[in-house]
Amino acid sequence: MNKKIMLCCGAGMSSGFLASNARKYVKKNKLNLTIEARSHSEVAEYLSMIDDLLLGPHYKLELEHFRQLAAPYNVVVDVIPQDIYGSLNGEKLIEFSLNLIKGSN
Repeated sequence: MNKKIMLCCGAGMSSGFLASNARKYVKKNKLNLTIEARSHSEVAEYLSMIDDLLLGPHYKLELEHFRQLAAPYNVVVDVIPQDIYGSLNGEKLIEFSLNLIKGSN
């Protein structure tokens, strides 16, 4: 089953770079994952279509808000660790996300 991961930041720009690196890792390792990057204002439109919502570190204070928003859709929500976000490390992002999804099942 294809898992869908959405990254969220203010305008989707910095998360877009991270998503691009994550997609390269997914392709190289032939993983069945889809990674998208969107602005925080678009999140609600996509909740029914994703498995994991990862927020930029600057949204840490809004984590509970996003968890409540995503709860009816059983979407796992967490904040991307600063070291992963700051280094744009696609491999570490995928590992982090898969551990979250695995832990929720």
